[in-house]
Amino acid sequence: MLIYNTTYQVEIGDAHNFVIWLSECYIPAVEEQGMLQNPRLTQILTHKEQESECFSLQWEVEDSAKLHQWHTRQGMKLNAEMQKVFKDKVVGFPTLMEVIK
Repeated sequence: MLIYNTTYQVEIGDAHNFVIWLSECYIPAVEEQGMLQNPRLTQILTHKEQESECFSLQWEVEDSAKLHQWHTRQGMKLNAEMQKVFKDKVVGFPTLMEVIK
């Protein structure tokens, strides 16, 4: 089992709307595809900067092939939509992790 994590740094004035957008648009759209499962959205409390908030969105995914398939079918489109809505006020940093225990 793999964990696909994206850490988002969001300008403080857009943080509330970003969480709403993730919860109401992004997460339901991804869940509908069924390739990524069990989303977990958290706020990062350490390493805070005054001008931004940070969030982590984690998904479980079967393997890297399934993740690649999701990314080409849906992920790129959702990232483009996020870019249109939030422009340069949101930056995401993806990480792929393997569950070992």
